[in-house]
Amino acid sequence: MRVATQLVLGADLGGQPVGQLLRLANRHGLVAGATGTGKTVTLQRLVEQFSDAGVAVFAADVKGDLSGLGAVGAPQGKVAERIASMPWLAHRPTAYPVTLWDIHGQSGHPLRTTLSEMGPLLLGALLELTDSQQAALYAAFKVADREGLLLLDLKDLKALLAYLKSNPAVLGEDSALFTSTSSQALLRRLSSLEQQGAEALFGEPSLQLEDILRPDRDGRGRIHLLDASRLVHEAPKVYATFLLWLLAELFEQLPERGDADKPLLALFFDEAHLLFAGTPKALQERLEQVVRLIRSKGVGVYFVTQSPSDLPDSVLAQLGLRIQHGLRAFTTREQKSLRAVADGFRPNPAINALATLTELGIGEALVGTLEEKGTPAMVQHVAIAPPQSRIGPLSESERADLIRQSPLAGRYDKPIDRESAYELLNARAAQATAQAAQQQSTTSPAGGIGDMLGGLAGQVVKSAVRQAANQLGRQLVRGLLGSLLGGKGR
Repeated sequence: MRVATQLVLGADLGGQPVGQLLRLANRHGLVAGATGTGKTVTLQRLVEQFSDAGVAVFAADVKGDLSGLGAVGAPQGKVAERIASMPWLAHRPTAYPVTLWDIHGQSGHPLRTTLSEMGPLLLGALLELTDSQQAALYAAFKVADREGLLLLDLKDLKALLAYLKSNPAVLGEDSALFTSTSSQALLRRLSSLEQQGAEALFGEPSLQLEDILRPDRDGRGRIHLLDASRLVHEAPKVYATFLLWLLAELFEQLPERGDADKPLLALFFDEAHLLFAGTPKALQERLEQVVRLIRSKGVGVYFVTQSPSDLPDSVLAQLGLRIQHGLRAFTTREQKSLRAVADGFRPNPAINALATLTELGIGEALVGTLEEKGTPAMVQHVAIAPPQSRIGPLSESERADLIRQSPLAGRYDKPIDRESAYELLNARAAQATAQAAQQQSTTSPAGGIGDMLGGLAGQVVKSAVRQAANQLGRQLVRGLLGSLLGGKGR
């Protein structure tokens, strides 16, 4: 593995290499441009550079094209010409260490998390709850903590909601938050989520971050690709929520690293506008906070979208690397947006950024990097260097071979359904039914003192069961984003 000090992106107009210092690569970045301008190839080049430097990568593969990272490149035509125009480029066609993931478990290892790990804030955003429904969900999670009821998958949460509806006294001081109307609304939203196939996301074994961070045997960073081609179109909210959860988990679990020679992990979020579109204000504020702070944990976040305007200004202000492919401006609004993009770069006297944006060819971009001290460098017109792996997707048979040979083969493929809220509440209901039947059989026909004793015994048993559950149950873990709004941290 070659030791690199920067991510080499391509060549400027003078043919000299242009890149970002690797130690500044945790300052986040943006890859933007209209469809067909070369964003995917640029993304592939960046991912390869990170892997060669020993940095782990997690990327959303929206079109399936990034899977070509797992195969040896075969440059020809204009790609070969571009390579020949960069004599300094040590281009060696090679395959990269790729692990494939798929929430549905069809085109990669199944990717799961638990409801407890996700927490009520992110789950509420996924379900698109109103304020009153969100309050009811918080109350339900609070009872789960107190009663020792693990929430692993959707059937656990549905069982808990049914239990609370039948036993409102368990809610205590939060009983006013959990109404019959809110309970029914939550159940309807959960059913809608199941219809989108989202139940596959929740369960065990859940994703372990150390499996993402572990390098390949040759020292290169492993590249983890989430097949999001189906997810983005059928369940975009599930896609966005998972990425937000991953970002929050990394922030919560990783230690502070300070200034390091290179990042620990690079995240690439394609269709980045989905992370912010329709996101509740409270969640968006937490997301912006995490993006600002997570670089101290050694994580660089790279957003991929068509236009920088898809991202909030507070996020754009934090980006250290900007790669802007060609944009088209036909309307007054588009022309105004184009000027805003050009103004986002540090001016270069040799380049008219506004005019260049509409003239860029395929595989060309305006690039703004950071200088040695972390200040923005002048914008440059860059021809992006071709990747060393295949440009284009893997075949179905190649994907199958990659999954079969994966170092994680067998670890996540088979679901685990251990005892959690669903099983515990079913057992509790069965016990209560049995006790009621026994009480009825021992009660005298005339009632009186027998009824009184039976009722008292039922109360004692109920109290004992509740105490036992409290003693046996462990407190549920919470994701960072949930804990910031009142949930309990790990």
